Amino acid sequence: MKKCAGVMVLMIAMTGLTAGEFPQAEISNGLVRAKLYLPDAKAGFYRSTRFDWAGTIFSLEYKGHTFFAPWFKQHDPGLRDVEYRPALDGFAAGTPSANVGPVEEFSSPLGYDEAAVGGTFLKVGVGALRKPEEQRYAWATRYEITDSGKRNVRTGRDSVECVQEVAANGYAYIYRKTVRLSKNKPELVLEHSLKNTGQKRIETPVYAHNFFVMDDQPSGPDFTIKVPFEIKDAKDKLDVLQVRGKEIGYSRELEKDERAMVQVAGSGATAADYDIRVENRSTGTGVRVTADRPLARMAVWSIRPTRCPEPFINVKVEPGSEFTWRISYEFYTETKAQR
Repeated sequence: MKKCAGVMVLMIAMTGLTAGEFPQAEISNGLVRAKLYLPDAKAGFYRSTRFDWAGTIFSLEYKGHTFFAPWFKQHDPGLRDVEYRPALDGFAAGTPSANVGPVEEFSSPLGYDEAAVGGTFLKVGVGALRKPEEQRYAWATRYEITDSGKRNVRTGRDSVECVQEVAANGYAYIYRKTVRLSKNKPELVLEHSLKNTGQKRIETPVYAHNFFVMDDQPSGPDFTIKVPFEIKDAKDKLDVLQVRGKEIGYSRELEKDERAMVQVAGSGATAADYDIRVENRSTGTGVRVTADRPLARMAVWSIRPTRCPEPFINVKVEPGSEFTWRISYEFYTETKAQR
């Protein structure tokens, strides 16, 4: 983990804070150990407007192997997204994208189209944002946060629960997210509850970006991403990510500044197809990601330090109702990876 520590020092250099100054917690079930940054409007590690503030895992280890770790070496507020920098021999990340772990984004804001310029709209997991003069909503814009809501965080030996309550323009919700390590299993579980306490329907896709950093291995032929369904015709413009029936592989290692992306279509209408495996042949490690809701759509985005299956779930909550979903991450080593 020495390299990860060095990355963290570089990454926070532009913030003026040390790693220990960000509110954080460590959880363990005796098998898996994870370290999380906690939501905090004044001192939190992530305070931008793209990703949900809860669930930022900057370190997760199982049997001496790393599955989540920092993937960028510098935070640059001037960047829109990410950029390779030769002087760092790695990537810098702009403020909206500078997050780590299995972070999630509710990709359709609530009330954006009906809000006047200067008015407010809601982004679940973030809060109330001010609408600037622009043509349409853009995830890479860093919006002004007018109200990050009432937040409560509870930490335990093997879990962290984050609750956010916020309202704006007829939209209101209570969002509860618990990061939990299962008892006697090498498994991480994200438990979600979104209760609509407003007068208007809440409707938005949510996806996990899944910034997997596995033993600092580069994205290349040793990695495969598997699903239980036949993937429909799809092609990465670099011709690096290649579809092979029910899996996606790499034709070669990604170069230092390359980015690859492919859309993954063909899933069915049940939760059975939300079943994704990311495996590395050289280390014999893997992670299986499942959920209790159907897979709405999926993409795979990759740069050299991280490969990111991005599965979407459609969230729809009528006033007075509650929507729940659960995502599980099962970590495994050589025995299962070789089957």
